[in-house]
Amino acid sequence: MRSKILLTGGGTGGHLSIVRSVKEELLKRGIKPFYIGSESGQDRAWFGDDDGFEQSLFLESSGVVNKRGFAKIASIIRLLKSAREARAFMKEHDIEAVLSVGGFSAAPASFAAVYSKIPLFIHEQNAVSGRLNRILKPFAERFFSSYEESFTHYPVSDIFFETARVRTEVKSVIFLGGSQGARAVNDFALSVAAGLRERGVSIIHQTGSGDYLRVKGAYEKAGIEADLFDFDRSLSRKIAAADFAVSRAGAGTLWELAANRIPSLFVPYPYAAGDHQYKNALFLQRRSAAWVARESELKPDLLWRLLESDIESVSRRLATAIEPGGAKKIADALTGG
Repeated sequence: MRSKILLTGGGTGGHLSIVRSVKEELLKRGIKPFYIGSESGQDRAWFGDDDGFEQSLFLESSGVVNKRGFAKIASIIRLLKSAREARAFMKEHDIEAVLSVGGFSAAPASFAAVYSKIPLFIHEQNAVSGRLNRILKPFAERFFSSYEESFTHYPVSDIFFETARVRTEVKSVIFLGGSQGARAVNDFALSVAAGLRERGVSIIHQTGSGDYLRVKGAYEKAGIEADLFDFDRSLSRKIAAADFAVSRAGAGTLWELAANRIPSLFVPYPYAAGDHQYKNALFLQRRSAAWVARESELKPDLLWRLLESDIESVSRRLATAIEPGGAKKIADALTGG
């Protein structure tokens, strides 16, 4: 039974939520995992002071794929340096297995694991695999995905299942643009705010830090009350309180909403690599468990039509889209249990 487990990857909330879910499962088994992330992205903000890890290492890694010329060369040099640091860290702590959740934060430890012949496990969050995961998949002992034939339920924190309920009518709508926010979602929320008030529907709205003041001012000018916030670590409570969601389709948020059984209109980020957010959302829409609209298709009439539709049937279908235990299966593989 392996007990020296290292989790790596991050950059965005979608990747980091997987780390958190698997970490929580390992802690239930009395295993305190190690973590390697990046100084860039959100890694340190999420786990910099997290005593749930035996020890953490944050490296000066950065993305390589979208760089050109000298910037690309500099990124590769940093990656090689970080991979050496990761390998030394893993050797020092006798790491027996590594789980990569993708993102540029995962590259140093993932390559170090392959080089050191430490079993590497990969979790791919999206319907379209990221570049790093595609490169490393042939070297992985196991590749987890919630979209492929080798289906594994997405690792979602238990709180989303514990607070899940079937929605039968809409008294509250939550707008989610992700931790960074989404101006298109924010603008849509503002365009339908008066109509929601007229219908007696309350508003919960995550704006992202960069757009909070603008959106707050717009609500105040219109005289509309809303539960407004830029980022909240207890987002699960906000989701549980809502009856319908308008959201980006990053994998973490998509599956958390599904686990909570909240009917959702997904608005994919149009510039996501491989259009993966759109394909994530299509996975649920094809099962009649969600709706998808491009930004150009966002119109108030669409929302009014959906709010008047049979949301109860959609909410019930979500119960079959995802089940608890995703993190447990990954932890079983990591520990060899």
